[in-house]
Amino acid sequence: MRIMIDTNIIISAILFPDSLPSRFVEEVTSKHSIVLCSHIIDELHRVFDKKFKEKLLYLEKFLSKFSFELVYTPQDIEIDKYPDIRDVADLPILVSAILEDIDVIVTGDKDFFDVGIDKPEIITVKEYFER
Repeated sequence: MRIMIDTNIIISAILFPDSLPSRFVEEVTSKHSIVLCSHIIDELHRVFDKKFKEKLLYLEKFLSKFSFELVYTPQDIEIDKYPDIRDVADLPILVSAILEDIDVIVTGDKDFFDVGIDKPEIITVKEYFER
């Protein structure tokens, strides 16, 4: 299965190594193909530069620790071609997942859950473990 892990899950996994998101990342990277889009990588760097500058090394270590497929997020997105998402700042991630035929997006961002699409399936970390 190809799984895209959203920015908020990765940040939680890095900052809280004993958390459920951290356990999720450890498990999912050994069982599935992880796909991250360039928008997620950029967003991770922006957040760490702004809020967790002293922990930037943790981000780099984290990204080098496991293998993942990097896909590029389109720069010009025609909004009317894709499902509505409450927060348009999340649209690049959704578009990347759709274009790359991702099976599942794992996120804690509630804006994704109102999109109303079958693929990619959008679930939380808790829902992943309940399966």
